[in-house]
Amino acid sequence: MEGIALKQYLNQNKRAYGTAILTASPLWPPMVKKTGVDFVFIDSEHIALDRSQLSWMCRTYSALGIPPLVRIPSPDPYQACQVLDGGAVGLIAPYIESPEQVRDLVGAVKFRPLKGRRLDSFLQGDSDLEPALLKYLESKNQKHILLINIESQPALDQLEAILSVPGLDGVLIGPHDLSCSLGIPEQYDHPEFQSAIKTIIQTARSKGLIAGNHFCEDVNLHTKWAKFGENLIIRSNDLYLFSRALKQELNTMKHDLGDSLTTDDTHEDLVI
Repeated sequence: MEGIALKQYLNQNKRAYGTAILTASPLWPPMVKKTGVDFVFIDSEHIALDRSQLSWMCRTYSALGIPPLVRIPSPDPYQACQVLDGGAVGLIAPYIESPEQVRDLVGAVKFRPLKGRRLDSFLQGDSDLEPALLKYLESKNQKHILLINIESQPALDQLEAILSVPGLDGVLIGPHDLSCSLGIPEQYDHPEFQSAIKTIIQTARSKGLIAGNHFCEDVNLHTKWAKFGENLIIRSNDLYLFSRALKQELNTMKHDLGDSLTTDDTHEDLVI
């Protein structure tokens, strides 16, 4: 699936499935393709990836027909431009808490390479762009997807205004950070957390926006949230799945051979 096809697919209210890729291995992309994912999520906020690694990953997955969505380290328009230059199809901006942050990111994702005062004036509604320039920018950036992380109480407080910024394509919930901001860390079945998830998803979908989240733990809980209306599903990550699957298989052998089992279920360093 190409980037523009993913965008059109999601805008038709269809669900797209992907996973987070933490490992920059040349063996990984063809293996990931065999799983049938529609896209991959590459996180440069929490994972140590340099620009050349990130670009290689984006271009390799794209070449295999798997659009890469990249989360930048901070909601910085210049970082957004860098990952798009590196081959990302979609951009995810972390910890958004104001409409102004979204507006600036719209400028970077939907109107590049226009920058500076000319872009600011246009985004603020103080001036117009020449029809030929506007047509050029829209054509050049039509495949790009702009998603924002909603993961705090202040973001919830401004949710309506944040999700009303023209040019935004969708929202990605950050369950871990959101639960901490709500004062109920990792209590994902807490009524307050469930209510927040449902509000974010349904508000986004009511505006015709993409809605989803990235979650590594209970798949049944993830499915429950998807039933609230999510259409962008990012299930777990490569290292978490490897660790869990290998432990299960080794424990099966240990059990059958009478050896003690591995009981450590913590994966804190693999949950992003």
